[in-house]
Amino acid sequence: MPHDIALIFGRYARQTLRSRFQILFGILMPLLYLLFFGPLLTGLPLGGDGDSWQILVPGLLLQLSLFGASFAGFGLIIDNSTGVAERMRVTPVSRAALLLGRVLRDALLFMFQAVLLVLVAVLMGLRAPLGGVLIGFAFVGLLTVSLASLSYALAMRVSTPQEFGPVINALTMPAMLLSGLMLPMTLGPAWLDVLSHFTPFRYLVDAVRDAYTGAYATGHMLYGVLVALGLAALAVTVGTRAFAKAGA
Repeated sequence: MPHDIALIFGRYARQTLRSRFQILFGILMPLLYLLFFGPLLTGLPLGGDGDSWQILVPGLLLQLSLFGASFAGFGLIIDNSTGVAERMRVTPVSRAALLLGRVLRDALLFMFQAVLLVLVAVLMGLRAPLGGVLIGFAFVGLLTVSLASLSYALAMRVSTPQEFGPVINALTMPAMLLSGLMLPMTLGPAWLDVLSHFTPFRYLVDAVRDAYTGAYATGHMLYGVLVALGLAALAVTVGTRAFAKAGA
């Protein structure tokens, strides 16, 4: 299994390294929020511990994973349409490795983009403990594993980007609005705050925000870790079964 994962990871990692546009373009939207939305929050009471940068940057990190990893399945749709996936089916490579190799590439890519985002945020005024920053990167990796696995599972069930795109948009936009990525949900009405607790991403956002203020032993952190690990385990299981059933 490790050898098979390394083979698949190597193939898609080389593919990514040949496309610098893909590496840099993925960070564009969070970076624009950081540059043009972040300064508007400076000095405003946002109803939580930490300053505006410690509240905004964790949300942007998870936004990076939410939108980037959710659309990872587009690459698999292209592989299916060009016959690449079909040629992989006849190899002795583990079916689980066909998923995990891709997911590992995605996780490292978005963690690299997260590092770039944090470096720009530091230049703009972010101050956070190193431990909190590293915890944030770990959550980015776990969320990427979860969403990329589900994205690939969906890509195995649809045949065209026209089918794939609307489904992803219909799921990611409510998740972004209800998770409090931009601003804490406690700023909204009580009913909206309650509704947001049914979105798993809310717990990850709260955990990373606590980490960025140096608060590690909190309820938010505990719930965030449990949700992140549980979601990753569930998503990898679903993705692996989708690849196995498809024979890919």
